[in-house]
Amino acid sequence: MLKETKDGLVLNIKISPNASKNEIVKSVDGVKLKITAQPIDGKANKAVIEYLSKNFKIPKTSFEIIRGETSKEKTVLIKCFDNERLQKLKDFFAN
Repeated sequence: MLKETKDGLVLNIKISPNASKNEIVKSVDGVKLKITAQPIDGKANKAVIEYLSKNFKIPKTSFEIIRGETSKEKTVLIKCFDNERLQKLKDFFAN
């Protein structure tokens, strides 16, 4: 789900586009991110980065989809070295 690397944090998430609202759903299977955007022309990918950025108060430029550009299963690299924000991310995904 969330792994720390030398480049930052790596987050594995499953995307559900065309949702009724943007939200993060945690389950035993992992993290699912519901996004209202359609999976056309990268709109869903852009919405994923915007939502995560806004939700965790980390600049959009700190997020990069490193795997799964055209898949519902995505791996996102979060290049943030602010210890306080990183700890909030870790705490959120640990619970």
